[in-house]
Amino acid sequence: MKREAIANLLIENHKRFTGYLQTMPDDAFVFAPPGKWSAGQQLDHLVRSVSPVLLVCKLPCFLLKLLFGKPNRPGRSYDELVAKYKTKLLKGGRASGRFIPAAITPLQKQERINTLTKLVAQLAEKVSRMSEEKLDGLLLPHPLLGKLTLREMMYFTAYHVVHHLEGVEKGLEGKR
Repeated sequence: MKREAIANLLIENHKRFTGYLQTMPDDAFVFAPPGKWSAGQQLDHLVRSVSPVLLVCKLPCFLLKLLFGKPNRPGRSYDELVAKYKTKLLKGGRASGRFIPAAITPLQKQERINTLTKLVAQLAEKVSRMSEEKLDGLLLPHPLLGKLTLREMMYFTAYHVVHHLEGVEKGLEGKR
């Protein structure tokens, strides 16, 4: 997938998520099935996940190479990356550390949606201006998937929100 397509996918998938949350009544927004996150927590987790990706995209290439090295394998396709993520989840992979969300109240919903929308817009802008070589030639660490090329990290970020939208939708089935 080329950089423009990745940037568009980032925007589109996140719009689907935030649009869905915008329509949720407050009781649904804070509802959490046993052992699962509420929609608000899913939103907070996404903000916590996108923020560091945007931050590293602002760093100079030489620093990223110094910190994380260079790829020693061909990059995965979007579908291959999604399949790897799903496999890790099936094996028990979960968010940890700074990616564990806080409880978000309905009063915080719009502010968090605005924050996520702004972060994703900035990330999509960065991606659309990067060279294809940079997307394939830089590595970033992922807490569950290990080192990913920058392109793979963008694939992950675009899919990650879909995964959480599905989690919100599935979680609400238990509320009905």
